[in-house]
Amino acid sequence: MGMLRPLAADLEERRAAARLGGGEEKIARQHQAGKLTARERVALLTDDFTELGIHARPHFSQRAMDGKDAPADGVITGWGHVDGRPVAIVAYDFTVMAGAMGMTGEIKVARVRELALTKRIPIVWLLDSAGARIQEAVGAQFAQTGALFREQSVMSGVVPQVAAVMGPCAAGTAYIPGLADFVPMVSGRGSMALAGPHLVRAAIGEDVTPEALGGARVHCRKSGVGDLEVADDEECIARIKEYLSYFPASCEEAPPRLEASDPVDRMDEALLDVLPESNRKPYDMYDVIRLIVDDGRWLDLKPKWAKTIITCLARMGGRPVGIVASQPRHLGGILDNDSADKAAHFVQLCDAFGIPLVFLVDVPGFMVGTKVEQAGIIRHGAKMLHAVASATVPKITVVLRKAYGAGYYVMNGRAYEPDLIVAWPSAEISVMGAEGAAEILFRDAPNKADMVEGYRKMIDVYLAAGNGMIDDVIDPRETRPTIIKALGLAEGKKLERPYRKRGVIPV
Repeated sequence: MGMLRPLAADLEERRAAARLGGGEEKIARQHQAGKLTARERVALLTDDFTELGIHARPHFSQRAMDGKDAPADGVITGWGHVDGRPVAIVAYDFTVMAGAMGMTGEIKVARVRELALTKRIPIVWLLDSAGARIQEAVGAQFAQTGALFREQSVMSGVVPQVAAVMGPCAAGTAYIPGLADFVPMVSGRGSMALAGPHLVRAAIGEDVTPEALGGARVHCRKSGVGDLEVADDEECIARIKEYLSYFPASCEEAPPRLEASDPVDRMDEALLDVLPESNRKPYDMYDVIRLIVDDGRWLDLKPKWAKTIITCLARMGGRPVGIVASQPRHLGGILDNDSADKAAHFVQLCDAFGIPLVFLVDVPGFMVGTKVEQAGIIRHGAKMLHAVASATVPKITVVLRKAYGAGYYVMNGRAYEPDLIVAWPSAEISVMGAEGAAEILFRDAPNKADMVEGYRKMIDVYLAAGNGMIDDVIDPRETRPTIIKALGLAEGKKLERPYRKRGVIPV
C-alpha cells in the first residue's frame, strides 16, 4: 500500500468532521429553531460549491484560553454557481460557537472578499452569528474585522452584495447588512443590532428581546435597513436567487437579458380602468406595474417601509428595469424623508449596475410642515434629487396623474435627462394643484371656483405637451410598448459628466 492511501483516508475523516460543524446535537437544535444549518443553506443556494478553508481552526490564543475547537472556525467560505453563474459565499455556522467571528475565520472571509473583487463576481453572506468573539476581539482580530467594513465599502457598486439575515447579527456582523445592497430577513428568526440584548441590559438597563430590538418587523418596517421580510430560510434563498437574476456579475457587464415570452407590443385594456373618476381618490400603483411588466412579475424592495413610494425590479421586453413609482394608495403618494431615502438608494443601486430606470409618476410633492422640516426634509429630498440627477442609465418617465412641485423634479422630470418623458391624458404638471394654487392666488376672490377651473386648464397635459415639458401624450394602453421601445433606443446611451473624484451626496 502506498503512503498516500492512509493520508487520503485521514483527509476525508477531517473533512467529514468539519462538515458536522458543532455536532449532531447542535444541528438538531438548529432544526428545532426552524433554521437550516449553514451548509444546508449553501447547498440550497448553489448548483455546486467549492469550499475554501475547511481545515481552519480557532486562533491559538482562544484554544489556549478555553481548550475548545471550532470546525472551519465557525464560518463556511468558498464559491459556487447560482443559476449557472459564479458567486462568492460566506455562511456563518451557528452550530459552532454561535457563529461568532474569530480571527482565523475572518482571514477566510477576507480571502473570499478578495475572490469576489478580483474575479468580479457577486458576494452573498448568509448571516447567523452572535458577533465578534470577545476572547479574540483584541489586537489583530479587531483590526481584521475593521478591514471587512472598509473592503465592503470598496466593493460597493463594483459587485452585487447580498447579506441575508437568517439568525442573530449582533455588533460586528450587523454592519455587514448595513453596507450590503440587498438585505432579506427571515421573520421571527433574523435580527440585527449594534448591541445584543445582554449588552443593552448591561449598558442602559433595558430588557428587550432580539426580535423587539432588531427583528424583521423593526428593520423592514421602521428603520429601513432590511429590504424584505421572508417566512423561512427556503424563501430567503429563493429571493436571493431572484434578486441576483436581475444583476450582472459586476459593474463592468450588462444586466442579463432574457427572452421575453410576454409580447413587447401587448396593450392591456385594464389600464383604462385603473384611475378613479376623481383625481382626489387613491388607487393602487401595483395594478399599473402588474399590467405593464413582463408576465406581471416583479421583486419589491423595502415594500413595508416608506410605503408612499414603490421601488422594485422587473423585466420589460426581457430587460431588467428598476421601477420608481408613486403609491397614491398611501397618503396620496406624497414624498417624505423615508421615501426620499428609499428612492435615492434604489436609484444609486440601479445606476451602479447599469439597470435602466422607469419612473411612474403620480406625486403631489413633498410633505410640508414643522415636523418634517425639523426632521430635515430638505436634506432628505436633496438626496433623491442628487441620485436622480447623477444617474446615467437609461431613464424613462411616465406621468399618470399628478406631477406637482419638487415631486416632479425628483421623479425624473424634463430637466433630469429622461430619454423619454410621456404622460397619460389624465396628467397635470405644475408647481402645485389647482386647489392649492387657488388658495394662494385667489383666496379672497368671489368667484374662486371659477379661478380653480381656470388654473386647471393652465396645467392641462396638452399645454405641457405644447410647451415641450413632455415628449408625447399616450393612450394608457400604449404604456408597455412605449417604454420598451424607448429602452431599446437608449440601450447605447452615453452621457458626458465633468471630471470629479466623486459627488458629495447630502446625508
